[in-house]
Amino acid sequence: MTGGARTGWRRDMRLALLPLIAVVTVSVLGQLATFPNLAPWYAGLIKPSFNPPNWLFGPAWTTLYLLMVVAAWRILRLPPSPARRNALVLFWTQLALNAAWSWLFFAAHSPLLGLIDVVPQFAVVVATAFAFLRLDRIGGLCLLPLVAWVGFATLLNGAVWWLNG
Repeated sequence: MTGGARTGWRRDMRLALLPLIAVVTVSVLGQLATFPNLAPWYAGLIKPSFNPPNWLFGPAWTTLYLLMVVAAWRILRLPPSPARRNALVLFWTQLALNAAWSWLFFAAHSPLLGLIDVVPQFAVVVATAFAFLRLDRIGGLCLLPLVAWVGFATLLNGAVWWLNG
């Protein structure tokens, strides 16, 4: 590896650290809010027929978080611009809403507060994916599974709220 390639590789690894640390932090915070409240509170809720089994959420979110890191890293590698800045603001906003959801839904035992969070979260995730797609096709495509999952999670959260309200 040449000196220039090594420097580029180091820069890429440093750029990947920011979204990696942020996403790992959100994941850990979410688990701290979720796991203590699975039983008996969440287990006692009425859930819709389309509610996935609990074991599916861990692998799904792990995959989504990894894709989010790759997507953000790809955008961070781009030259600074207003479009890049706006895309990153959207990314950090959806990540903050993601972090808050577990605390609102699970820790506060409130499907309504979760719904109040996840509806705008879904809108911001969609906006983030479109902003990323305009800047970097692969980065944007990495967020499409998140769009689908958060859309599904919005329906699921709404149904849990409706059934238990």
